[in-house]
Amino acid sequence: METTVVIVGAGPSGLATSACLSRHSIPYVVLEREDCYASLWKKRTYDRCGLHLAKEFCSLPFMPHPPETSTFLSKDDFLQYIDNYVSRFDINPRYFRSVRSAFYDKDEKKWRVEAKNSIEGKVEVYVADFLVVASGENSEGYIPDLPGLDSFGGKSLHSNHYRSGLKYQNKDVLVVGCGNSGMEIAYDLSIFYAKPCIVVRNPFHVLTKESVARGMYLLKYLPVHLVDALVLMHAKFIYGDLSKYGIHRPKIGPFTQKALTGRSPVIDVGTVKKIQEGEIKVVPEISSIKKDKVVFKDGTERKFDAIVFATGYRSSANHWLKDYVYALNDEGMPKNNFPAHWKGENGLYCAGLSRRGLFGIAMDAQAIANDVQKVLSGRN
Repeated sequence: METTVVIVGAGPSGLATSACLSRHSIPYVVLEREDCYASLWKKRTYDRCGLHLAKEFCSLPFMPHPPETSTFLSKDDFLQYIDNYVSRFDINPRYFRSVRSAFYDKDEKKWRVEAKNSIEGKVEVYVADFLVVASGENSEGYIPDLPGLDSFGGKSLHSNHYRSGLKYQNKDVLVVGCGNSGMEIAYDLSIFYAKPCIVVRNPFHVLTKESVARGMYLLKYLPVHLVDALVLMHAKFIYGDLSKYGIHRPKIGPFTQKALTGRSPVIDVGTVKKIQEGEIKVVPEISSIKKDKVVFKDGTERKFDAIVFATGYRSSANHWLKDYVYALNDEGMPKNNFPAHWKGENGLYCAGLSRRGLFGIAMDAQAIANDVQKVLSGRN
């Protein structure tokens, strides 16, 4: 099949790009390996998961959230929004299409994409002028290779398989990873009367969601260093000194850190209070695992019934994109720095790889569609 644009992935990035291309009446095809759009949100997020940022920073192009919507959307609210978005822009991904390879044909000056149709068991070939990598930052769960992990006798799982703490009542559970997912899962475990510990390896910022929302608003008018100072003053007032609980703040401010490294602050859902009250224990980096015991870098050992790895995700684009060097580095992330990250060479683009959430996705999608339209207009 030949079309103008092939989009790989029907998550929010692929859907947003589809809507933007439609606004320019540009033909496209969306290929999705799962049986639904937004599969990460529908299939691989825990029950308590929701949007941590205010709704004004979490909409896709051309469809802001209605005024009556709550400021911070729940998982169900966001999925309803996505359903409405797909319906409004009449987006029809081709499901069960797992892209096996994609390369640029220099003679034809077109992209050739081969996808396995898992229903019919055959390989389909798509030819396009442009290719959009929208398979996301979170396409594959990452679990570190810890010494002795294969000997662990309890249950170990990545956070994308965790749903709730209900099945872990009265069990000792170790959460590895102190980002937003890890901190929220530790909280979820505690309210279901599990006995969670959380590994904290590096310094990180903890802020309230209201503080982050105010900070993002103030960034429109104030320099980042001043916004950092204001939100950190608020955090110190709310939480006090967290170093005695094993949580240390980075030397640079939260919004500066986000801009420089892409790492977001932890948006507290009540976890800090649980830590302060002793219901969640902070433990140091893991040294090794010996069956049901975990050995930490400080020499202490502790038995656990389960380990949840909230250790992030990896892009899988380099597995199938043969000519990834036109836009991506060896880790499957943009080789160009923000804000030029979304555009590669020879009609290759990437959407949703800026580490800036839904706000970044919306920016990428509009930039890509506008650029495709500009290229097509230049050919006429």
